[in-house]
Formats: sequence, C-alpha cells, structure tokens
Amino acid sequence: MKHTALKLATIVATIGVTPLAATPGKLGTLPLGNYVCSEPGDAAGAAWVVLPGKNFTIGNGSTYHTADGSGTYLLTGKNVTFTRGPMKGMRFTRSGNATLRWIDDAGKPGRIRCVRQPGRL
Repeated sequence: MKHTALKLATIVATIGVTPLAATPGKLGTLPLGNYVCSEPGDAAGAAWVVLPGKNFTIGNGSTYHTADGSGTYLLTGKNVTFTRGPMKGMRFTRSGNATLRWIDDAGKPGRIRCVRQPGRL
C-alpha cells in the first residue's frame, strides 16, 4: 500500500497535477448564461473594453461553449479551471455570483474579468 501511494505521489509531482483532495473548496457549478469578458478602459473612453472572441456561455453539467467549440470546467470553492476545450488551462477566481476574474500564469489576478449577462442563453 505504501509503495502505491509513493508511486502516485511521484507521478503527481512529475506531471504537476494537484490532487482533487488538495484543492480547497466545495465542488460546484457556475450560474448558467452568457459571460462577456472585458478589461478596464481609461478615463477618456469606455470604463470597460469588451474583448472580441473571449466570451463564453456556461451550460448544464459543468460545460461551456465558445465560438471555437465547447469544453468543461471545474469549480472548487471560488476557483474555476477550464479543463477541456478551447479554454483549457485558463483559470479564474469567482467574485460574487456573476463575475469571474482571470488568474495569470503567475497565479495573480489579471486585468480581465468576465461578467454574466442577464437575459436568455
């Protein structure tokens, strides 16, 4: 038994995967709907500038859809990780019920936010 656990720990360390048990927070799903992604504008123009081609729709069963295809995501606590599809590897932190904030490669919140739009899917 110890040998199997050690082998699993070695594999996880080698490929850089965090075991699900080590991921903080309860599993969940995001509210269904269209999410529009934008970044801050400036004082001379719009407060937020929409990023064309970065929007997505959250569907049933931890799925999402973009103009480039569909995939799945994992929500644990406030952490969202896109696990399959065109957004695979992108990470966000949930801020409130309708806003996601992009997490950059260094693990810090970035400038991009995605906000669920009211209305139809």
